[in-house]
Amino acid sequence: MIRQIRGKVLSISPLDAVIDIAGFGVQVHMSAPEALRIGAEASLATHLAVKQDSMDLYGFTDAADRDLFEKLIDVPGVGPKTALAILRRSPRAALMGAIATRDLAYLTKVAGLGKKSAEKMLVELAEKMDGGSHDDTDTEVFETLVALGYTEREARTAVQAVPREISGKEARLRAALTGASK
Repeated sequence: MIRQIRGKVLSISPLDAVIDIAGFGVQVHMSAPEALRIGAEASLATHLAVKQDSMDLYGFTDAADRDLFEKLIDVPGVGPKTALAILRRSPRAALMGAIATRDLAYLTKVAGLGKKSAEKMLVELAEKMDGGSHDDTDTEVFETLVALGYTEREARTAVQAVPREISGKEARLRAALTGASK
């Protein structure tokens, strides 16, 4: 896996840059290529996506952006191009805040992310973003609601509607059931 590259910037386009690395012009897909300058030295944190028919290198001026990109592509249905489009439209801090606060409205405004994908992202990434007890509890509440016969969509909606200040599995489950029955 190629985790970092450094070299002279040969060209920049709206979606990528070409970096000279040991005499090779390496194309790097980026969320913010405008941060680079042609002829300047660039150091990028990278992610190499290997598919059956291609190898694509994704670059980021900040390793934290790369780490978020890798979390995004771990969500089922979110590929590297969608993750890059999300990072183009939303600053890392805003995106992480939206996921941590379960702001579905914000996520659905992001390019290429529909309501269903945004809901899936909230369920999948809330644990990884926040790390708090709410997230582990919310997973259990979600699974309990599905076991009780709720659809996944209804369960996600119910869990997202529970105020963050309510803690404990039983209390959050009660609140989700109350909210889902309205």
